[in-house]
Amino acid sequence: MVWLGACSEGLTALAVLDEGTVNHHTDIKKVLPIARKCGKQMLGDHWTFQQDGATPHKDHHSQEWRQENFPSFIPTDRWPPNSPDLNPLDYSIWNELVQTMNWGHVTTKASLIEELKRATKKIPKETVLRSCDDFYRHLYQVLKNKEDYIR
Repeated sequence: MVWLGACSEGLTALAVLDEGTVNHHTDIKKVLPIARKCGKQMLGDHWTFQQDGATPHKDHHSQEWRQENFPSFIPTDRWPPNSPDLNPLDYSIWNELVQTMNWGHVTTKASLIEELKRATKKIPKETVLRSCDDFYRHLYQVLKNKEDYIR
């Protein structure tokens, strides 16, 4: 499994997670430090962390870590009901990543990881910014749809 973050300044480093179940320990040890480091590098101290509804993100330990380590974050009780429609990674970036990859180079797990890292670096900042800017259009559509999915 992999994790990736997106913001108006581009994509974070790709986090490659070991095989097995991802839990709040994995979230706190491997994912969140990358999010914090990249967020600070790209945006300084003025940004808000938004995550999806994955079970490890809901754990109170993960929530506490976010509270203590991010300038601002959206806690679980404030998450939107259909967050895939409000997550640039879900409605845009993952598709861009898959289309950017050279699947002919992927023959092993190691080559898949390398190709994912390469493709992540090739996605233009403008593409990521456009995807982040679409958030407001997606938010409007979710509200217009009475908080139901927009797709």
